[in-house]
Amino acid sequence: MTAVQGTAVDIPTEDGTADAYLTRPDDGRAHPAVLLCMDAFGLRPQLRSMADRLAGAGYTVLVPNVFYRHGRAPVVELPEFIDPQARPEIFQQLGPVMRSLTPELAMRDARAYLDWLAARPEAADGPVALTGYCMGARLALYTAGTYPDRVAAVAGFHGGGLATEDADSPHRLAGRITAEVYFAHADQDHSMPPEAQERLEAALTEAGVRHRCEVYAGAAHGYTQADTASYDEAATERHWAELFDLLKRTFQARD
Repeated sequence: MTAVQGTAVDIPTEDGTADAYLTRPDDGRAHPAVLLCMDAFGLRPQLRSMADRLAGAGYTVLVPNVFYRHGRAPVVELPEFIDPQARPEIFQQLGPVMRSLTPELAMRDARAYLDWLAARPEAADGPVALTGYCMGARLALYTAGTYPDRVAAVAGFHGGGLATEDADSPHRLAGRITAEVYFAHADQDHSMPPEAQERLEAALTEAGVRHRCEVYAGAAHGYTQADTASYDEAATERHWAELFDLLKRTFQARD
């Protein structure tokens, strides 16, 4: 893996300033850009480490704190090891923060993140790739459908609420998506039950989206997050293999 250079950055938005983490290969060149959409626990050492792994493979990666309206990360105090069952107050604090980020606000912010990346010399010209985790998978799907000409690939892992019966469910934007899509659901995930998985699959298929959706058997919701009780090493490494394959296909095709 290539040596990387990571730094804290601030991104101006219509509603304030979003703190974020930017990391890229330490070679002074422009590289394909990846927007990493955070899980509910937010911008913290675990996500920085994941972003650095992506950067080490040759990408410029941005991880915004999408909860910036509530303060700089971390917006709630987090233990070094996160076990929500042992610490239920974490989600009691995060719940209102998550609900306050409406699709309208999130997509207003997404435009700011995409504009900021496009202006950075470290990021190569052209559409970006998105990878999202838990609620970040939902944000990634919204972004791909809202800004189809700016997104070349989307990956989502243990995502929740991707295909609900709500009028603003992100799967309803499938007809606008031009990116290649990959989703890896957690097994027996209450936030993405089988009927929701089927609804997402049907929407993507009907829209003619290049996609693949899989279930990682035995993996819990949050399986990629090594600082949580849900972590599953085998499922996480499978996620990396699929993500790197998607990015390689996407950006080699551009070249």
